[in-house]
Amino acid sequence: MNRFGGFVTLVAIAAATAGGNPLAAQAPPDSAKNAGADSAKAAAPAPAAPAGPKVNISGFVTASYTYSTRHTGGAGSPIVGRLYDRFHDQVELNAAKLTLDKPVATDKWDAGAHVDLLFGQNPAVIQSAGLNLGTNGDIEQAYATVNIPAGDGKYVQFKAGKLVTLMGVEVIEDVVNPNLSEGNQFIYVENFTNTGLRMDVKPAAQVDFELALINGWDVVQDNNSKKSFMGRIGITPDALTTVALVGYLGNEKAAVGGVTPSGNRYGGNLVVTRKIGSKTTINLQGDYGEEKDLPAVGETAKWWAAGLWAAFDVSPVLNVALRGDYMDDKDGARTSGVLGFPMNTGQKFGSGTVTFNIKRWDSVLIRPEIRYDRSNLLVFPATDGTLHKDQLTFALGASYLF
Repeated sequence: MNRFGGFVTLVAIAAATAGGNPLAAQAPPDSAKNAGADSAKAAAPAPAAPAGPKVNISGFVTASYTYSTRHTGGAGSPIVGRLYDRFHDQVELNAAKLTLDKPVATDKWDAGAHVDLLFGQNPAVIQSAGLNLGTNGDIEQAYATVNIPAGDGKYVQFKAGKLVTLMGVEVIEDVVNPNLSEGNQFIYVENFTNTGLRMDVKPAAQVDFELALINGWDVVQDNNSKKSFMGRIGITPDALTTVALVGYLGNEKAAVGGVTPSGNRYGGNLVVTRKIGSKTTINLQGDYGEEKDLPAVGETAKWWAAGLWAAFDVSPVLNVALRGDYMDDKDGARTSGVLGFPMNTGQKFGSGTVTFNIKRWDSVLIRPEIRYDRSNLLVFPATDGTLHKDQLTFALGASYLF
């Protein structure tokens, strides 16, 4: 495939799906099939089956194409530092997502459940250890909820199972994020999922908080003898602003020979969201973390990161999203040898991204994107074997939501 072949393919996919309704192909039940049934049976209606709980079904499909100015070979060669968009000059079936949700009422005693099934090429890089559905499949979330009402607009909920993290602006579902690609904070300073117990509390209209006891970062089956903790408090000072603060603490090192190495990981995550007028949304995220006894006993690895998102509704069919992020991985704890980055003892890097979110057709999202990455180290390879401090990528994503 030449360098522009992927773009042509994705545009064709989008054009084919834009005018269709996925429900239109489902034929209604044919009542005439029973027209010849025995008249005696027809005269005696069968007892109605008890109504079961209402389960909502939704999901999406995303495909994308990315071309990088820094790569080691032809189509499919890796793009350093990237997550979902990690292959150069290749059309990717990123995700086919299916969600099953039994809603939980917050104004009465109630119970429900939620399941997210994810298939495609994305699960390979976000899977939690200890639950294997194969390289291209994952149970992103599966949890049960019990709700206890606590007054008008107030509640306490208990959740058990596998849930997505409490951290960050961006989420696993790419169609929800402002940009097509994932920012460096999502990739390097946050976990993706937690497995354990969580309590969600809404004590007032302007406040909510969550507290979780988990097996660890991105593990279903605990890989050591220590449990980890994560908590979040959210504040809504006015109708246009939300502030969320997350803290975490726990030993995330894998046990060796049944012995858990010493040293906790701890830190915090701050997200501020502000709506400006009716067409602009600003997100600000800051992160700080440390891990004791890393890379060696007696040492402490540290990192911090900051990101800014600005999304503008240019028209009813076009949203432009800008993102800038910066990370200082002071000791290489989060990026050394990860996603193509070479082994290092410290790296400072960042990126700037512009994404055009086109919603011209019902249920279809088209997303051209341009992104520039830069590091203080020579980490981005070229086909001639040289290393560079920067790379430029062009991408196009197409999603269908149902």
